[in-house]
Amino acid sequence: MDKSIRRGSFEMTAAMLISGTIGWFVLVSGQPVLDVVFWRCVFGALTLLVICAVLGFLRPGILSRTTFLLAVLSGVAIVGNWVLLFASYSRASIAIGTAVYNVQPFMLVGLAALFLGEKITAQKLFWLSISFAGMLAIVSAHGEQGAGGNEYLLGIGLALGAALLYAFAALIIKRLTGTPPHLIALIQVCTGVLLLAPWANIAALPQESSAWASLLTLGVVHTGVMYVLLYGAIQKLPTALTGALSFIYPIAAIFVDWFAFGHRLELLQWVGVLAILLAAAGMQQGWGFRLRRTAVQ
Repeated sequence: MDKSIRRGSFEMTAAMLISGTIGWFVLVSGQPVLDVVFWRCVFGALTLLVICAVLGFLRPGILSRTTFLLAVLSGVAIVGNWVLLFASYSRASIAIGTAVYNVQPFMLVGLAALFLGEKITAQKLFWLSISFAGMLAIVSAHGEQGAGGNEYLLGIGLALGAALLYAFAALIIKRLTGTPPHLIALIQVCTGVLLLAPWANIAALPQESSAWASLLTLGVVHTGVMYVLLYGAIQKLPTALTGALSFIYPIAAIFVDWFAFGHRLELLQWVGVLAILLAAAGMQQGWGFRLRRTAVQ
């Protein structure tokens, strides 16, 4: 294996394993979702500021006004995505929230068709159908009716909303080709700080050291370090391998939810999760079915 590919694979694997533990730190912090996202943005901004300074991305003239505004707009979508996804964890569990969140590639396809005029092929429709069937399986497995069932469905809805916002952000970022991704990430988290500052409960700061440790880890490790690893991997790896390794994230999240909180998926939930992940993998890897023509002699 090429040295660059090997290093990129290591970086991508590490980034996805780090991502898989986000839900654990969110819940262990014990803080309201808006506060968690705010402090993630604060500590993430400080970390990425140092990284961008070291890499020389803070020099004047590197961004045009349009590029800056698009980066800010993507930041609004990303921060909203974090708020909704984190809120889904306590309602539908980390495993289910993360699995449902992985329908984002299909939302991106829909948005690209709507705004960019890209065609939706029969192959993409097939995988979309598989993903939708998986979604139905997860929704139908909400267990008992009433408050618990309603909270579960709300959690799924929040994860879907998070996926939609991520798809919007990805669509915007497509127009920022050539802009250092670390700088885009810095603008996004700075946007989050300004956006959430009026709503964050700054007057009543967390008292437990464990809460601060969780928030600091979310900002430094899950934002700063993870972005460096992820973007470094993307630059080194073929698209197909990047897509394949990205599925470490939901798998890691499912096992973290199991080991840390004892949340075991029911059979129908497993079916739904596997269907969504299979469909997302199929579309990202370009799996399809070809009909062979038999010549008549």
